[in-house]
Amino acid sequence: MVYKTPVSVLVVIYTPDLQVLLLERADHPGYWQSVTGSCDPGENLRQTAVREVAEETGLAAESFRLSDWNTQNVFEIYAEWRHRYAPGVTHNTEHVYGLCLPEPLPITLAPREHLDFVWLPWQEAARKAFSWTNVAAIEKLPEMTGHPG
Repeated sequence: MVYKTPVSVLVVIYTPDLQVLLLERADHPGYWQSVTGSCDPGENLRQTAVREVAEETGLAAESFRLSDWNTQNVFEIYAEWRHRYAPGVTHNTEHVYGLCLPEPLPITLAPREHLDFVWLPWQEAARKAFSWTNVAAIEKLPEMTGHPG
């Protein structure tokens, strides 16, 4: 078995007026999140962010402004997902990125990963996101963009 690396990215996709894209997980309906994903062997964090955005939304991140927010979160991996990691691995380090799009764009979902998507004002998106790291990243959006919020 090839185990997932316990290093990942979270990419907050947003517009200049701070609308945020959220995706509903296929393996956990009702759990809404930004784009996330683990690094593949030999991949740097930016490459992971670009790949995950393409896989989960159909968007080419290189065509827009992708920024490293220089934020890391360490969190305990949910028990239901630990089997994906090597035995004994209990925590993941997540690196946060932002991707600014000019407007809410059409999204092509990866059906095995997500059921639906929604564009919401950042405050609503922060209330809807299921993980504390995702909520924290969305709440940081006005500061990261210089937008009054």
